Amino acid sequence: MRLRALLDTDALGLRLLGGENELDRTVRGVMTTDLRDPSRYLSGGELVLTGLAWRRDADDSEPFVRILVQAGVAALAAGEAELGDVPDDLVLACARHRLPLFAVHESVAFATITEHVVRQVSGERAGDLAAVVDRHRRMMTSGPAGGGPDVVLDLLGSDLDLRAWVLSPTGRLIAGSKVAGPALPAETCARLAAEHLAATRTGRRGPHRIQLHGTTYSLFPVRSSGRSPQAARDVRETVLSDWLLAVEADAGDWPGERLDLLQGVTQLIAVERDRRDAARTVRRRLAQEVLELVQTGAAPAEIAARLRVAAPVLLPGLGAAPHWQVVVARVEWDGNEVEGGPIAQSLLEEVLVDPLATGPEPSDRIAVAHTGDEAIALVPLPAVTTEHDGSETGLLADALLQSVREPLSAGLNDDGRLTLGVSAAVHSAEGLRGALEEARHARRVAAARTGRVCAAGHQELASHVLLLPFVPDDVRRAFTARLLDPLTEYDRRHRAELIPTLEAFLDCDGSWTRCATRLHLHVNTLRYRVGRIEQLTGRDLSRLEDKLDFFLALRMS
Repeated sequence: MRLRALLDTDALGLRLLGGENELDRTVRGVMTTDLRDPSRYLSGGELVLTGLAWRRDADDSEPFVRILVQAGVAALAAGEAELGDVPDDLVLACARHRLPLFAVHESVAFATITEHVVRQVSGERAGDLAAVVDRHRRMMTSGPAGGGPDVVLDLLGSDLDLRAWVLSPTGRLIAGSKVAGPALPAETCARLAAEHLAATRTGRRGPHRIQLHGTTYSLFPVRSSGRSPQAARDVRETVLSDWLLAVEADAGDWPGERLDLLQGVTQLIAVERDRRDAARTVRRRLAQEVLELVQTGAAPAEIAARLRVAAPVLLPGLGAAPHWQVVVARVEWDGNEVEGGPIAQSLLEEVLVDPLATGPEPSDRIAVAHTGDEAIALVPLPAVTTEHDGSETGLLADALLQSVREPLSAGLNDDGRLTLGVSAAVHSAEGLRGALEEARHARRVAAARTGRVCAAGHQELASHVLLLPFVPDDVRRAFTARLLDPLTEYDRRHRAELIPTLEAFLDCDGSWTRCATRLHLHVNTLRYRVGRIEQLTGRDLSRLEDKLDFFLALRMS
């Protein structure tokens, strides 16, 4: 379709702000974004929809527009709901780069525009196909109560006699048609997700077909709105976060029109996926703020105050949470070309969903932050279970991964790993730092095991590891400073690598030969370094007590 046709549709509420001479451009897709740099998700020819959340001041408009033009987008449409009128600096930037600019009236949802473009780009359908699209258009434009994946799947069932379900990458059932009959068994969902992930990792184009128990299913990827299969730089960036549409039919015999329709349906479902992702922004920000306070040693009262703000968001209607748990996850890929933190964050938000929870989106009660290759979840617990021995349990590591291990292993293939650690439940802000370190120690225990998907809980930690997180901060600092500061300062001035030498010496159980081999040193050089460590600290590394003190200091540093 052409840009000019968008202005002829009153229901879209579009007002042209610039680019009158460019209205014959062809629109090949649509994408909604508030990223400052969405280039990785653009393939050219898109109508880009934005709520302007990326704009902090007038200087942001020029680089944003330049990125869109370089990606070859057809036009930009800016919503008026957030800032009112579209800023003049954005209008001028679009004019300089000859990028058509539309204003979207605050009463019009981006989903309405997305659906209209997808429908028009797919072309006019005949008979039952046209009826499905047209009926869905009316439902989507009628408001939130009329839209959503369930409505799309109901139409597929009633108009095309297609039983279909939307699944997460772990096999969680997100939506299903009311006319599709009984819900898919959890085992079937997990198998379908695993087959889809395995096919995606091998580079096969969808839809993927699979037979289970004599039934043929066709699996269609549900990608973020407007993102083409080639838009991601590496399939590993998105394979463990994209939803899939499972249809009980063999798509290999379908005509092109029906395949196009199903591709359009996946784009409509992607709009809902993007909406849910956007809703997680507040919870992710809360988790990041609490995490930064905990890791920087903020006062417990300050952390508690932030938790009081977070609790109503994470536990609506239930008040403050009496207990909290921390879950740490890490995704690592061979070669380290792909950042694992965002992937681990998305997986934790999925894995921590209670399969028995009710409501439109049970992950609304999970807050996950990420840093580097690590993701950290702050999980509020309205109650915990007390065991016969008096111990309290909340989330259990093995239970978290029991139902998702098969599909995740398929998605990680032979070059990725997911390791996860779970802390004990804590009752107050004072315990959060200990819980964080406990979860990190548990994850390291999981990392020492074999397998693509591994987890460990606080119950599996050795005694010294269990005690370390609960040492008061002032005691930690004084203890580590007294033992390690002289070595750190000496290393800084002389580049002597005394700290790495000490770590290796203790890790080799005091074996001179093994330690020298590991460090690629002559034994005499190693003896000189150890002697320097003893001289600077006044300790004797042949004594068990001094070895233990150094070991604990290194663990607490």
